[in-house]
Amino acid sequence: MTVVWATDEADYFDWSEPLAAGRIVQDDRIAPRVGWSAVVRKGQVLTIVDVGGNQSGDFLCYSAADTVERYSVPDTLAAQRNAYLVEGSVLMSNEGNPLMTIVGNEIDRQDTIGGACSKESNTLRYGHHTLFHHACRENFLREGAKHGLGPRDLVSNINWFMNVPVEADGTLGIVDGMSAPGKRVALRAEMDVLAVISNCPQVNNPCNDFNPTPLRAIITEADA
Repeated sequence: MTVVWATDEADYFDWSEPLAAGRIVQDDRIAPRVGWSAVVRKGQVLTIVDVGGNQSGDFLCYSAADTVERYSVPDTLAAQRNAYLVEGSVLMSNEGNPLMTIVGNEIDRQDTIGGACSKESNTLRYGHHTLFHHACRENFLREGAKHGLGPRDLVSNINWFMNVPVEADGTLGIVDGMSAPGKRVALRAEMDVLAVISNCPQVNNPCNDFNPTPLRAIITEADA
């Protein structure tokens, strides 16, 4: 498959195939700074492509049958015994059930503890002059509203392609990314899940190389 996209910021050429073999049932470009959501059926695989390189994709997922069941950081970290996600890691729900499994991953580690930016956190970290900046929390709320979700449904998220090292003294950093154009991560749904992505708008730290770029979301399923 060949995909060519043009944006206002630059021209991006993405030649990436999904990480899982099978029939493509959905293939979406996620423009810089905006959100995306879709239901990924049990057994289908969602491949997320870092089209421009070092672009953070904030991620939440819920049981499509009952969104009260949703991704849980503490359950996931306890199950993996690791602060990071790698190939083979299982995203666990707040009810202790597997939501998705990472079946392909092309960077060293994926962050699940750095959290999402918001207008409020931007002003606290970078100054009141950033209040007008769009943020991931707003993307999550906008996408979630399409599925009946609101502020009380937002939980701690995963940050695909974002580099958040844990230092020797326990502090967290947000530093230059480890990704590159075309790098991918793939997740197999273990139940019908609602997946929500914020293509992070942050421009005040290096998580996006100070220049938000597109992501791509490809859903595949095994041929019958």
